[in-house]
Amino acid sequence: MNATEAMALVKKYNKDTYHIEHARAVGDVLAHFAETIDPDRIEYWRAVGILHDVDYELHPDRHCIAGEEILRAEGVEEEMIRSAMSHGWAMTGTPHEPENEMDRVLYATDELTGIIFAAKQMRPSRSTLDMNLKSVKKKFKDRKFAAGCDRDLIERGAALLGMEIDALLAMTLAGMQKGEAARAEDTTDI
Repeated sequence: MNATEAMALVKKYNKDTYHIEHARAVGDVLAHFAETIDPDRIEYWRAVGILHDVDYELHPDRHCIAGEEILRAEGVEEEMIRSAMSHGWAMTGTPHEPENEMDRVLYATDELTGIIFAAKQMRPSRSTLDMNLKSVKKKFKDRKFAAGCDRDLIERGAALLGMEIDALLAMTLAGMQKGEAARAEDTTDI
């Protein structure tokens, strides 16, 4: 499954603009990490990122469990399902632990994209393109800001990746910026 097909599937099960934008952002971030970690599978990483919350709008109480059922019914390959649902490990009841670098990146960055998205919404530009690492670090440290985003989980994810938190913040912001810039230049719907 490629990123375009993954986005079509997300839109089939999600109508809320936030969920669709979040799927795009996580896909952008995974693609950005893949450029250095797994450059032959950038599209695959992007698709996994896009699919990770396919079920959340319809089944927030069964998140990741319902996602696995939906993706399997839609004919998505098992490796992709396992990776996409691994972000809910130790939180949702999914048995899928982050096993590889892609899984760990998804686990570490999912909540972080929420913090950056919330910070973006407060900016006059409503964009990540003029955002810098210093402002992201400030928002990350303020636990009252985007309080629903689990900073402890993000820190555990950084540790799983063997990354300093500042490096994780920088890479995640860069991935979101790169995706936003690409969409500003291109009209494709990914």
